[in-house]
Amino acid sequence: LRSMPALRWSASKFDFERPPALDGARLHREVPAERWCVTRQDLVQLRRLLRRYVAEQRVTPTELDNFDASDDRIGPCIYTVTHQLIKPITSRAG
Repeated sequence: LRSMPALRWSASKFDFERPPALDGARLHREVPAERWCVTRQDLVQLRRLLRRYVAEQRVTPTELDNFDASDDRIGPCIYTVTHQLIKPITSRAG
């Protein structure tokens, strides 16, 4: 990992629309599982981003997950979040 660029991003400065392109396959091979950290702040940030994506109709109800977009407490399910939010972001990041 010595040749890997520093992966220190401020949550408030990270651009989810244009994430930095990294060698994802290499990171998965070389970063040990104990370093795959998710903090409470990460979850707060995910919830904030998800709310925005739902409001902008970038995450929408599906036949399998007909969540109520106006309900701020329940839904969407993690499958929908993964398919409509996480996968597109990670795909852009590489």
